[in-house]
Amino acid sequence: MLDIKLLREQPEAIETTLTQRNARLFPDLPEEGWAGETVRRLRALDQTYRDSLGEEEALRQRQNENAAAMKKVGALPKEEQAGARAPLIEEGRALRDRARDVGEARDAAMRAREEVWRKVPNLTHPETPIGGEDGSRELRRWGTPRDMEAEGFEPKDHLSLAEALDLVDFEAGARVAGQKFYYLRNEAVLLDLALQHYALGIARKHGFTLHVTPDLAREQILDGLGFNPRGESSQIYSVADSDLCLVGTAEITLGGMLADEILDIDRLPLRVAGLSHCFRTEAGSHGQESRGLYRVHQFTKVELFVFTEGSLEVSEAMHANLLAIEEEVFQGLGLPYRVLDIASGDLGGPAYRKFDIEAWMPGRGHFGEVTSTSNCTDYQSRRLKIRYRESSEDGKKSKPQHVHMLNGTAVATARALVAILENYQQADGSVRVPEALVPIVGAEVIGPR
Repeated sequence: MLDIKLLREQPEAIETTLTQRNARLFPDLPEEGWAGETVRRLRALDQTYRDSLGEEEALRQRQNENAAAMKKVGALPKEEQAGARAPLIEEGRALRDRARDVGEARDAAMRAREEVWRKVPNLTHPETPIGGEDGSRELRRWGTPRDMEAEGFEPKDHLSLAEALDLVDFEAGARVAGQKFYYLRNEAVLLDLALQHYALGIARKHGFTLHVTPDLAREQILDGLGFNPRGESSQIYSVADSDLCLVGTAEITLGGMLADEILDIDRLPLRVAGLSHCFRTEAGSHGQESRGLYRVHQFTKVELFVFTEGSLEVSEAMHANLLAIEEEVFQGLGLPYRVLDIASGDLGGPAYRKFDIEAWMPGRGHFGEVTSTSNCTDYQSRRLKIRYRESSEDGKKSKPQHVHMLNGTAVATARALVAILENYQQADGSVRVPEALVPIVGAEVIGPR
């Protein structure tokens, strides 16, 4: 959630971010000038709230004056006190009733404003490309895709390879849990575990404290981080008769672990890594890119998360560091990839800037997303009330400031398996194991049964 001062002092910044992200908060607005009208409505909601605060303050002042007048009545002769007190008592009763009504109006005005204000996305980094999904900018590439046709064979996709090598069972998964659930089998199990161990090792090397996180979180934590826990557009599985949801990423459980805390600045930057299962409904997903393991309802992921002081200079440097760690992971696996600076219209609401790594996937003949990293600045920490205090030489406590929060995928095992199977396939249908994973898998090649 953005600082409400931005709406009051820089309304043009809000209009710009709404336009850049095509964030339409009021469906009834016309095509022409919708962003400006959205800001005007937001400012009107805020003004209603501020007017109620002003009236509340005026009432408190009048109540204080009434109380002071009542004290003066006590100094009057007894025969005069009753007549002087009666109108003051009547006024005091009316002021209490009015204060109650104004308090209720204030709360209603605040709820009305917050309901819409919470939907306003974060500001957008000035270097972020403006546009939709196709507007993302390629920053660089690493590695050279193999020319398998020159090697004498037509590349297969990962699902064909995995089924032929008895590495996955989607039929049994569908029978037990429904479509897009699956069983990993044989060496795929070891590959999955090896990827977890490999990514956790890199995270630990870079100073991240390792965690195995809960697979469930309260709705208020999801909401605080900018995820939509309920409703038609939600990608979240919710647990009936509770306020719990299955997490779609350990970003939720790592980001929520410090809710309502005030940290000492000496603890920052605070680096944490989380291993968790991830559950996503993937509502509306279809097409070739949903085939096999690329888009599934459950997978395992190692997530990186950092809390920094509330400075763009600091958090942007950390964002670059997270991207470098993700690149280290995939370079170590020997997988060709490209890095994208994600366009404004394809950013999640909390993200100020986001980078994706897309690995080369021979089975589809183009790149597919395998990791992302986002700098969410103080957007999430304002909702979750995660703050820090700077050190003070005179011993006085400084005013708490909101931390900046960043997240990044070290590895999502299902998509990493897609890239490994397709890039390391051989002409005879076997698959070589990346050198970094051989010690855990216990084999250099996965061959036919």
